[in-house]
Amino acid sequence: MQSINWTPEHSNALQEHLAKGMSYSEIAEAINAKFNTAYSRNATISRARRMGLAGAERPGDWPKQPTKAQQSSSRKMRERYASLSGWIVPVFEREEPVKLRCVETNPRHLSLPELEPGDCRYPYGGDDEGEAITFCGQPCREESSYCAPHFHLTRGPGRSLKRAAGTVVLRLVEAA
Repeated sequence: MQSINWTPEHSNALQEHLAKGMSYSEIAEAINAKFNTAYSRNATISRARRMGLAGAERPGDWPKQPTKAQQSSSRKMRERYASLSGWIVPVFEREEPVKLRCVETNPRHLSLPELEPGDCRYPYGGDDEGEAITFCGQPCREESSYCAPHFHLTRGPGRSLKRAAGTVVLRLVEAA
């Protein structure tokens, strides 16, 4: 990487080449060949700007910025053909979230260490950041981790009470 401190000879050469109308990449190649340096095109542009030689003028073949009238006409065209674009933007209405924990039971709000075998493990809380999670704690339904109201709440209509049994193939990997 080349130092950012250009010697006066390099700066003078840059100024001379700019006066000749050379491009910045050609100037970088010429200075590198003459002084055995490794300046890049961007380094020559930056040095010319620091010296006050690089103006805001652009070469003639660069595209010009559109005028205000052209910008407004392109906006009118977009508005005119917006309905034909094929994009349908859905409009969503704000709805309040449904409270699922509204069953006819009075939860005991036990913490996890306070739960005993046979207590309902339906969770409450934890929705907000830092909110503690408690559990229902009412007596469980037989062969379930939930009390009867929470059991029906989690199952919903039409769900099977038991999981469908499938065949499982076990393979002995290593004998103990």
